Order: sequence, then structure tokens, then C-alpha cells
Amino acid sequence: MYEWAELRHFRYLLTILDRQGFRAAAEELRTAQPNLSVQARQFQENASLRLFRKMKGGRIRPTDTGVAFKVLARFLLETRDEVLDALIAIERGEVSSVRFGCTPLVDHSLFRTFCDLHKEILPGCPVRPTHGDTAHLAEEVVSGTVDAAFVTLPLRHPDLCIEELRRDRLVACLRRDNPLAAKASLQTADLQGNLAVLYHPQRHPDAHERLLELLTDAGVQLEEHSCASHPSEVQTLVKGGHGFALIREGTNLDEELTTRPIAGVDWTVDTALIYHKVRHPKTIPILVKRLMKQFPQHGKETAPNKVSISAQTSVANGKRPSQRVKDEPIQMTLIG
Repeated sequence: MYEWAELRHFRYLLTILDRQGFRAAAEELRTAQPNLSVQARQFQENASLRLFRKMKGGRIRPTDTGVAFKVLARFLLETRDEVLDALIAIERGEVSSVRFGCTPLVDHSLFRTFCDLHKEILPGCPVRPTHGDTAHLAEEVVSGTVDAAFVTLPLRHPDLCIEELRRDRLVACLRRDNPLAAKASLQTADLQGNLAVLYHPQRHPDAHERLLELLTDAGVQLEEHSCASHPSEVQTLVKGGHGFALIREGTNLDEELTTRPIAGVDWTVDTALIYHKVRHPKTIPILVKRLMKQFPQHGKETAPNKVSISAQTSVANGKRPSQRVKDEPIQMTLIG
């Protein structure tokens, strides 16, 4: 459809926009300025686009389309490099098997699809799954025991790429025969005295701490409660009449249970894929992009009551470092 559009056009035009002029771009690209002008004009004419306006002194100013072009062209060129890296690694036999991890609270359709996408690229490459908590899997990815893992946030580590994939609404889980199940949605006041089943705090200490803060902000004081180490145990306790729980919307439920949204708040469980910035199978960045295409991101904006905060988390010991790192926000989920 767009056979006339070649990768060199995107590289040329991106350099023109970045350097704000043809002369500087031609010097960086080591090509003649007239050639660069012809390439830029032909591309814009073929696509019926106007990417920049010429100013005095030979400078240019990007249009709104030009601003978008800079972001998208970088994405395209980055993907090109990742595809070539993956092909070279495959040719060299560097991707002979992969180990992918997943935490219990992640939507396992994400994990299964990710594994299937890898098998599609390399049918003969064994995929070896592993399961654990966020901090445990992060340590294994850092050490190289696991190649990539799906985790619930928060998480921060200087050696990890952390690709947030989705945010799922947190809803109240209760028995179908509970009188409050007759309501289309619950108020935060309905949680008072009823929210009594929690994911075990030690499985994700920072998320538990944030949960308590959010409940307090909503006027809910947590009373005596039960703890569970796995989502299935959470449902067993709710089914047994031990109280409500907060779970990820879309979780497969026992037939005796139901869920209700909580009005007035926008609490989410945030899922990310993590892998080592340097030591990772070169197929993984491509799989991330393909996965995002199959599972469009939703709820990515940060509303005032979302559980996304600027905080720092230590993977090694689960404690907050004493000195805050500037301009590095992370996502905080309620349960992990």
C-alpha cells in the first residue's frame, strides 16, 4: 500500500526534525542537502503530509503531524533494529530455550498468549514456565534464572526493563447471596466491616501498605481480617463467609461468588512484563510489541484516586530506600 515509503525516509525526516534544519541534518547523515530536500518533499507529497514549516534563517518548525512523526518514526526504526537483533540471535543459536515467569494475580491469558507468540516465532524453542511473587521473579530475572516475567506492580530496579501492559479495575468480591449483591455497585462505606479477606501482606508489602492508605483515605478502617497466599484461597475464604475481598476485574469466579465495582474510586491492579536491560533473549522486545497489539492498553491515564504513586521500591529487601530518586515514578498496585 505504501511501497514508496522506505526506512531511509523516516531516518532522513527524523533527523531533519531533530536538527531543525536541512543543513545540519545533511551533515549528520553525510549526504548532500539537495538530495535530502528531494527525499523529504517526495515523502510528504506521496503521503499528503506536511511535517514542518520553514522559518527564517533556514530553520524549520514541526507541525502537529511532524511532532507525532518524530515519536512514531523512532518507534518504527527501533522496531527495525529489534527485528534484526532477534534474527541475528536466532541465526547464531542464542535462543535455544526460554524461561518465562508469572505471578498469581496476573491475567494468565496474557501469559499464555506471550508464550504462544514466542512459539510462533520459534516453534522448536522450549518455553519453560515458572511462578512466584513479584520480588522473587524480579530477583530471578536479574540473576538470569528467568528470561522474562509478568508481575504486578510496584517494582523498580535499575537493571530491568519494566513494560507496563495493562491496568485492571479492582472490584469487590462477595457471595451471591449477600444482600449487598443486589446493588449494581458498592459504596466505599459498604466495605466497612465487610472487607475482611486480603492477599497476604508479605507477598507484596508495599502494595499492602498502599492499600491501607487508600482505604483510610476512603474512610474505611480495616478491622479483623483473614489472609490468603493465592487468589484461589481468597475466593475460598469469601465463599466460606469470612468477608469481602478486593480482586482484579475479570478474574474467573466460583459460581457462588460475584463482583461489584466500587463507586467513587478508581483503584487498579497494574501488570507489567519485566526483563533484563542487557541480558535478555532478543525475541522479547518484539513479543512485547505484538502482545500490546493483541491486548490494547486500557485505563492508562492516572486519575487522582488511582493507585499509581511516585515511590521507590527495593527489590532486594522489600524496603524503601532512604533517598528518593527524582523523576522516576513507578506504579503502585493494591495487591500483588
